[in-house]
Amino acid sequence: MNAPESALSLDAVDRQIVRATQAGLPLVARPYHAVAEQLAIPVEEVMARMERMLAAGIIRRIGLVPNHYALGYTANGMSVWDVADEQAEALGERVGRLPFVSHCYLRPRHLPLWPYNLFAMLHGRSRQEVAAQVAVIAALLGDACHGHDVLYSSRILKKTGLRLAG
Repeated sequence: MNAPESALSLDAVDRQIVRATQAGLPLVARPYHAVAEQLAIPVEEVMARMERMLAAGIIRRIGLVPNHYALGYTANGMSVWDVADEQAEALGERVGRLPFVSHCYLRPRHLPLWPYNLFAMLHGRSRQEVAAQVAVIAALLGDACHGHDVLYSSRILKKTGLRLAG
């Protein structure tokens, strides 16, 4: 959850909801009900306000952010691909649909040092598992791929959203 300071137009109840969820939704079957109970407001109001904040861009997205290391996925690598520009979007969509790709996106090249324009995050229990995933992507990309690499994570980076002070 992120938004520029100027875009924030939160009332007291919105702020309560953000504070109650800024460390994550409760890990229960009905998280919005738990927040509503905690704040003593109807669950329909919690959900409507969160939908409004999402639509307004105050909350950018609501999604799962797993700790891959805790789940046993210790070989986490960003695969980077040099693919033909005219095919990059279509190929990226195909790569992004693979079940082992958590996210996939296009980025500009920075020649001559960085020729890669397609990025796909991979998670495996070993580097050999990730290498097998890379081979699947390489086969999918075929002749449109002119090179690739895998940048393995060495630590967990920021995984937080909107925070309110105080």
